[in-house]
Amino acid sequence: MKSKENLVFLGMMGSGKSSIGLLVAKKLKLDFIDVDKEIEKELGLSISEIFEIKGEDYFRKFEEKITLKILKINSSVISLGGGAFVNNVIRKEILKNHISFWLNWDNKTLLNRIKNSKKRPLAYNSTENELIDLIKKRSNIYSKALYEIKCDKLSKKNIVKNVIKNYETY
Repeated sequence: MKSKENLVFLGMMGSGKSSIGLLVAKKLKLDFIDVDKEIEKELGLSISEIFEIKGEDYFRKFEEKITLKILKINSSVISLGGGAFVNNVIRKEILKNHISFWLNWDNKTLLNRIKNSKKRPLAYNSTENELIDLIKKRSNIYSKALYEIKCDKLSKKNIVKNVIKNYETY
C-alpha cells in the first residue's frame, strides 16, 4: 500500500460496506472508519434526523467535507455512505489516490435489505420502483470503482477473502 492509500468500500445502502469493511480492517490490522458514523458523531444526529431537519442538500455538502477529510487519513479501511461515490469530487479523489471496492448485489437482495428501513431516509420514502431506479443509476457510477465484488453467491468470509486477495495483488 502506498502511504496515502486507503481501502474504500462503496455500494448501495444495505450492501454490507460497514460489516465487510470492519472485517477487512481487522484482518489487515488497519483502522476502520465508517463515514456515516463520523457524520452522525460530528452533528450529534442520526442520518435520518439530518435528512429530516436539515435536508439532503445540507447532508451531501457535509458528507463531502467529512469524506475528503477522512480520505486524508493514511492506510485505513473506509466505508462510504451509499450516495457518497456519486459526488464527483469524492469519486475523483478516491479513483486517483485510493483502492476502491464496489460491493455489488442483486437488486432483489438489496431491496429486501433496505425497504421499510427507517434508518435509511432515501429508502423509507421511496417505492420499490424508485429504489430500483436509484440502484440502476448508482450502479453506473459504482462500476467506476477499481474492483467490483459480486457478492450474491458469496459468504461474508469469502467476500473478505476476495477483497484481501485483490488488495494484495494490487
